[in-house]
Amino acid sequence: MDITRVAVIGAGTMGAGITQVIAVSGVPVTLIDRDSTILDTAIGRISAQLERAVTRERMTRDEADVALSVIDTDSAMEGVQDSNLVIEAVPENFELKSDIFRQLDNICGSTTILASNTSSISITRLGSQTSRPELVVGLHFFNPVPRMSLVEVVSGGRTGDVVVDTVSAFARDLGKTPVVVQDFPGFVSNRILIPMINEAIFTFNEGVAGIEEIDAVMKMGMNHPMGPLELADLIGLDVCLDILEVLHRELGDQKYRPCPLLRQMVAAGKLGQKSGEGFYSYED
Repeated sequence: MDITRVAVIGAGTMGAGITQVIAVSGVPVTLIDRDSTILDTAIGRISAQLERAVTRERMTRDEADVALSVIDTDSAMEGVQDSNLVIEAVPENFELKSDIFRQLDNICGSTTILASNTSSISITRLGSQTSRPELVVGLHFFNPVPRMSLVEVVSGGRTGDVVVDTVSAFARDLGKTPVVVQDFPGFVSNRILIPMINEAIFTFNEGVAGIEEIDAVMKMGMNHPMGPLELADLIGLDVCLDILEVLHRELGDQKYRPCPLLRQMVAAGKLGQKSGEGFYSYED
């Protein structure tokens, strides 16, 4: 199965990053979001990232221009019609994602692969919202997408082997390293990472140590490039909470219970870097 054109649904941080790496590989890509302002912001972000890469001599001016030239935008879902692969990259909400998959199932050609960038939601459940569960797969990229090499390829309960092979080859063409995992809550990455972040939040909330001290211990003692609280701010505290809710609900184990402080911070709008405040302050 050849991937000659891709559509990305959702022009947030992840959608823009995924679109950028696809465009840099030379594959035509349509970025779709119903909010034209968000689309404009995403294209501005991609353009700035490419300009920075040219300045740092990581790509030539011609390569950056070609990458921008293969990106289209659309505010209507019908913009996916000519794509072989559609990657959904909207927030971690099953109802929202399942509605998108039902729409895509009706709009896309019968052989189009439908992928989700979900970090925790069941690919099998998303596939069941369509008439083509064998063509539904997880493609979990990591933030920031242009710099992070890993892509978790999530095989749902009815995902076809040829689809897993096709999207794995596509990820390699993007310069990424695909790792195939099975469809369990949180997959591998967030099944391990997010409970660690949650425990760091409990550790701070219980007064065991301060924010900077917790991060210093994990960076210097465990050789982590970022401390867990700093990483939580980068991921987004709302995203961390959403993933914990999925783990807690689907696995039924109290060890996945979100720390009350995390709930409080999300309710207060302290979401990390994207809101300007989380465990650290990001105000100019």
